[in-house]
Amino acid sequence: MSQSAATKVSRLLLGQLGPRFLSTTTSFSRPATSGMSSTRFASYGVRGWSASAPPVMPSEEEKPKAAANSFTTEDGKAIVSYWGVTPPKIVKEDGTAWKWNCFRPWESYKPDISIDVTKHHKPGTTMDKFAYWTVQVLKYPTYLFFQRRHMCHAMLLETVAAVPGMVGGMLLHCKSLRRFEQSGGWIKALLEEAENERMHLMTFIEIAKPQWYERALVFAVQGVFFNAYFLAYLASPKLAHRIVGYLEEEAVNSYSEFLKDLDNGSFENVPAPAIAIDYWRLPPNSTLRDVVFVIRADEAHHRDLNHYASDIQCQGQELKDTPAPIGYH
Repeated sequence: MSQSAATKVSRLLLGQLGPRFLSTTTSFSRPATSGMSSTRFASYGVRGWSASAPPVMPSEEEKPKAAANSFTTEDGKAIVSYWGVTPPKIVKEDGTAWKWNCFRPWESYKPDISIDVTKHHKPGTTMDKFAYWTVQVLKYPTYLFFQRRHMCHAMLLETVAAVPGMVGGMLLHCKSLRRFEQSGGWIKALLEEAENERMHLMTFIEIAKPQWYERALVFAVQGVFFNAYFLAYLASPKLAHRIVGYLEEEAVNSYSEFLKDLDNGSFENVPAPAIAIDYWRLPPNSTLRDVVFVIRADEAHHRDLNHYASDIQCQGQELKDTPAPIGYH
């Protein structure tokens, strides 16, 4: 066969079979083992043999099973799950429906507001002084940028404060896997800290929405800080925890200034968002001041936890040998 004839035959075959086998816009049917008699699977790269067949709907006998594996989203759309995974229906103590997907009732708590918010770790060693002055250098640009715009400052602060716990927990998790050893609970303790900081942010965005340039600033700062802290924790975990301890001290100071402006009327003391009332188990008539007050207490606990973690390692011990203060709020 000549080359031109072979080329024509190839084009003919591609023209006839290509749309059937190489289409990525259709799907094929596959028998299911439970729930529904068939499930639609999207194809990628290869088109199924029965692409032209209509979808197979559940029979009358199978419809109750399909309904049992379905749930309705907040916007009223029903989702049917072939895998039988359905979100639990959670209610509050008073019997009303639980409306938050980002946390559950057993994750809420009453914060310890009796903690001393004035405590300060005096830098003694060279490492301490390096950590302290690193934080001092970093705080002034943010103070100049935000000045007395406490809500915007708080949102930026929380997007950064939620990073160290996640990075530290992730690296301890990998270390535990590599060395085939337990972590003393520190993985969970650090991830709890990260989640608590994220909930601070989820609370503030219920009150105010950041501007586009503030979102851009968060994007840049978080990207730089995540990578810098990742490298710092790899190099020296005790230094990384000391830096976070001093960062949390500055967070406590920042929220103290926020409270002052709320008390003197410089900032409107609006009602507390519903998510804050449920998360911290606050009274229904709580205000923004009550929210800032408990968040400051949270930051003070994070301050103590990170200074404590650094002290353990500065004394020649490993975190895994000291029980972690899980649930320290």
